[in-house]
Amino acid sequence: MRIVEDFVSEPAFDLLTPTPIRAPFLFDAPHSGRAYPAAFLAESRLDAHAIRASEDAHVDALVRSCVDRGMPLLRARFPRAFLDVNREPLELDPRMFDGRLPVDANTRSPRVTGGLGTIPRLVSESDEIYRGRIPVAEALGRIEGIYRPYHETLRRTLGEIHGRFGVAVLIDCHSMPSVQRMTETGGRPDVVLGDRHGTSCHPGLIDVVSALLRTAGYRVARNKPYAGGFITEHYGRPAKGLHALQIEIARGLYMDETTLEPNGGFSLLQRDLDRLIGELAGNWGLILAGDAQAAE
Repeated sequence: MRIVEDFVSEPAFDLLTPTPIRAPFLFDAPHSGRAYPAAFLAESRLDAHAIRASEDAHVDALVRSCVDRGMPLLRARFPRAFLDVNREPLELDPRMFDGRLPVDANTRSPRVTGGLGTIPRLVSESDEIYRGRIPVAEALGRIEGIYRPYHETLRRTLGEIHGRFGVAVLIDCHSMPSVQRMTETGGRPDVVLGDRHGTSCHPGLIDVVSALLRTAGYRVARNKPYAGGFITEHYGRPAKGLHALQIEIARGLYMDETTLEPNGGFSLLQRDLDRLIGELAGNWGLILAGDAQAAE
């Protein structure tokens, strides 16, 4: 964790862009941020360790080699507990705020009901973040100042990649708790791939990623329990040559889930993911061969 003054004096996120871009992929890590504003911590009832429970800690570092291989990486600095960009812009729980929400706020989505809206109420699905209500203006300030610029950067970068290659692929990178995530066969998956049940990307993409990870020795599940969130659903438009695949990685593979520090498996997983990234970069034309845009 880093404690910061705000996200005015320093960037809320980074876009690491190689020159030139050599393959039509954008990797993003929207929940890997670990910079916590001091005022936000003062509003919270949680200590400095408990509030980090929803972080996808170190995920950005796990896939950092994509930049060296010629593909951009968009990574959050702000934490998920502060703002969740993998939600609609205004998935807001009216019970959390002092003041009137915008008329177009989505106040009844399952994610809002579960405490996991754009401004989350909970971490770890049960721990309340805030001591009391917060001003609506504060919430809307986070959305206007960080959420919208993040998505504009994501949208613009995908557009530039699509304009250059005729196709663009978003790899949306996350982590998941290692416990209580059972597959249909009763085992715990190491990786869950989400393509919104076949709607957000070319089937060849999820097939190849699954096969490469299985060959490397990982247990892979598809769409259960994670099919992909707002980012995967919103940006995955295969008919337009825009593909999005969510990857969820079990945290126990690479870090101590109590201390959040990398463990002895970090380097091995990082190496295996680099091999996967290299295969995608070198063979994207074959992987997306059925895509009308890629075939031109």
